[in-house]
Amino acid sequence: MSENKRPESLKRITTPELARAFIDEQIGELKARIGDKKVLLALSGGVDSSVVAALLIKAIGKNLVCVHVNHGLLRKGEPEQVIKVFRDELGATLVYVDAADRFLDKLAGVSDPETKRKIIGKEFIDVFAEEAKKLEGIEFLAQGTIYPDILESDGVKAHHNVGGLPAELNFELVEPVKFLYKDEVRVVGKELGLPDNMVYRQPFPGPGLGVRCVGAITRDRLEALREADAILREEFAVAGLEGKVWQYFTVIPDFKSTGIKDGKRTFEWPVILRAVNSVDATAATIEEIPYELLYKIRDRILSEVKGVNRVLYDISPKPVATIEYE
Repeated sequence: MSENKRPESLKRITTPELARAFIDEQIGELKARIGDKKVLLALSGGVDSSVVAALLIKAIGKNLVCVHVNHGLLRKGEPEQVIKVFRDELGATLVYVDAADRFLDKLAGVSDPETKRKIIGKEFIDVFAEEAKKLEGIEFLAQGTIYPDILESDGVKAHHNVGGLPAELNFELVEPVKFLYKDEVRVVGKELGLPDNMVYRQPFPGPGLGVRCVGAITRDRLEALREADAILREEFAVAGLEGKVWQYFTVIPDFKSTGIKDGKRTFEWPVILRAVNSVDATAATIEEIPYELLYKIRDRILSEVKGVNRVLYDISPKPVATIEYE
C-alpha cells in the first residue's frame, strides 16, 4: 500500500469516541517517533495547523515550537487569538513574527494577482526559514496536510508555503492528520478542546486578505477591508449564521466612486459582500441574506469604516464566477 493512501483500517471519524481513539493512537505514535527531539510547525491559526499543534502539544509539550507569521493580511483579531489559545491557554512554545511591514513593502504597487501570490508565498518561506535557522535542535517539521491535499496535489501543504523550505534545513516531515478529511479534522479539533470559532473556521486563502484587496494593495484600503470583514463576521454570528454559511467575506476593489457624506461629495471605495455555500469549493451557490440583516451590515460599514461610501452584494454563483476575486 502506498504510504500516501488512507489505511483501510481507519474508520471515518464522526463521533467524539472515534476522535478520542484517533488522538490516543496519534499521541502514542508521535511520542515513539519523536522522543525528546524538537518539532517545528508553521501555525497559521487555520483548522488543520491548529489541530496538528494541539495534538503535538499533548504528545511532546514544549518540544513543539510553533511559528506564527503575521504577514499583515490576516483578519481582525486572528493573531491575537493564536497567541491566546496556544501560548496562554495551551502553554505552547510560540514564536510570533510580526512581518506585516516586510510583506506590504514587497507588495506595494503590485496589481497582478499571480505575482501577488508568488510574493506572499516566497516571503512566507523566507521568513519561516529565517526563524527556523535561529532555533537549535529542530529535527522535524510538522505540517497540517490533510487527505484532500494528497489527492489533489503532490502531498505538499501548498497554502502553508512550507513545502519550499531550503533543503539544508533537512527536516523530517510529521503529518499526523494527513489521512483525514476536513470534517474529521474538525471532530478531532473539537475533542482536543480547541474553541469552536477555530474548529469551525470558514475557509481562508493562504494569501489571506491579499486576494480580497483587489489590485495593488494599499495599507488604508487593506485596513478598511479588515474592518468591513470584521463587521460582516460579527453580524453573521449575531444572526446565528456562523457555522451555517460555508464562506462569507468582504472585498474592496481598486476603484472609487462618488458619494455624499455630511452634505459633501466624497470619492471613496465600495465594499462587496460575498456569502456562498459549497461542499468542496468546486461549485458554490449564493446564501440569501435577509434584507434586514443586509441593511444592518450596510449601515455599520458605511458609518464605521473609513474611506467607504457604497456596499454591494455579490449574487454570482460558481460557475461562472469563482468564490474569491483573485
